[in-house]
Amino acid sequence: MAVRLTRPPRFDVGVALAGLAGGLLLWAFGLGVRKADDPLVLLDGRGPLLVPLAVIACCELLRRTAPRTALLTGTLALAADVVTQGSIATIVMYTDLMYAAVLYGTPATARRLPWITGLLTIAATLVPYAVWRVPEALLIGLVIGAVTFTPASTGLIVRNHRDAAESARLRAEQTALLAEMDRAQAVTAERARMARELHDMVANHLSAIAIHSTAALSLEDERTSREALGVIRENSVQGLSEMRRLIGILRDGSDDREPSATPTLDSLGALVEGARANGLDVTLDARYDTVPAPVELAAYRIVQESLTNALKHAAPGTVTVRLRRHADALDIRVSSPYGGRDTPRAPGSGAGLVGMRERAALLDGTFDAGPESGPDGGLWVVRATLPATDIPRGETE
Repeated sequence: MAVRLTRPPRFDVGVALAGLAGGLLLWAFGLGVRKADDPLVLLDGRGPLLVPLAVIACCELLRRTAPRTALLTGTLALAADVVTQGSIATIVMYTDLMYAAVLYGTPATARRLPWITGLLTIAATLVPYAVWRVPEALLIGLVIGAVTFTPASTGLIVRNHRDAAESARLRAEQTALLAEMDRAQAVTAERARMARELHDMVANHLSAIAIHSTAALSLEDERTSREALGVIRENSVQGLSEMRRLIGILRDGSDDREPSATPTLDSLGALVEGARANGLDVTLDARYDTVPAPVELAAYRIVQESLTNALKHAAPGTVTVRLRRHADALDIRVSSPYGGRDTPRAPGSGAGLVGMRERAALLDGTFDAGPESGPDGGLWVVRATLPATDIPRGETE
């Protein structure tokens, strides 16, 4: 299997060339770490020190791509350099290999090398002094520490700072991402809320306008046409008032005029009267006391949308609106005659049921709608149960 070699970074190539050039310059001037008569020098002459110098310079090419291999090979080269007259360039490059092994190596290598080099420095300090009993023996530990422990500790410090900076950057990115997600969710929720408000406020009036305008166009009786036009005008004015209220809310008080009050359950009587004026036979049976404002708004809108759907789809008969307040919930039930109509009296978008279900879900309530058998025939029944105490979250204007 072929092994793909990783090209060393340009900086590492520069470090290797600079170290090699410095070592060759010292060699050319005859500058070595030890004299030729030093007892440690087993290979006499200046030539042998070039081999460790060349090997450790090649190891510098791997300082980032293969730091552990570079350090192991460099350690052997340093050991070979000890038995020659030695080069200060070889020692300096070895300290860089130790530093790079901690900085670019695996986390395990970064944890272990400072401990290993620290123990080695302590041993190199105590053992020679214990054997020779001369202060100069302490210099061995000092040199070992400068070559091994100091660059390893420096690499660990730099690595910790780098990891901390990377963690901070990732946290900042995650925070920005979460903030963007929250903003997008808030925008989506607000758009859904405004869509529900627009639908609930306008659909009722526009449905009545569509139905009565059709009647006015199809009937030749002047009195009936005038009554239909009167209903159309009344619904147009009410729809315009609702739109102005919503625009005032959207402007967030920037307009000098105060927006109209939010609909409450006390307005159900007027809502039912408006439905009767539009041609529905509606009865209201409401028994409740004080409920939270979000529940009042949601209940009002559910009843309003149910009456709008009854105006468009219900068969002839009585529509019944029933509200009951229990200890911890408000029950809503709107039933209308079902069946016998092939097409609706006015077109719909299908968003009414979705909006009612969303309003109930926002209050952690329940909602369902569907056909049901009744004593006088089929009924379309809308049911909703809204919690009336300890509401976790509400829908406000």
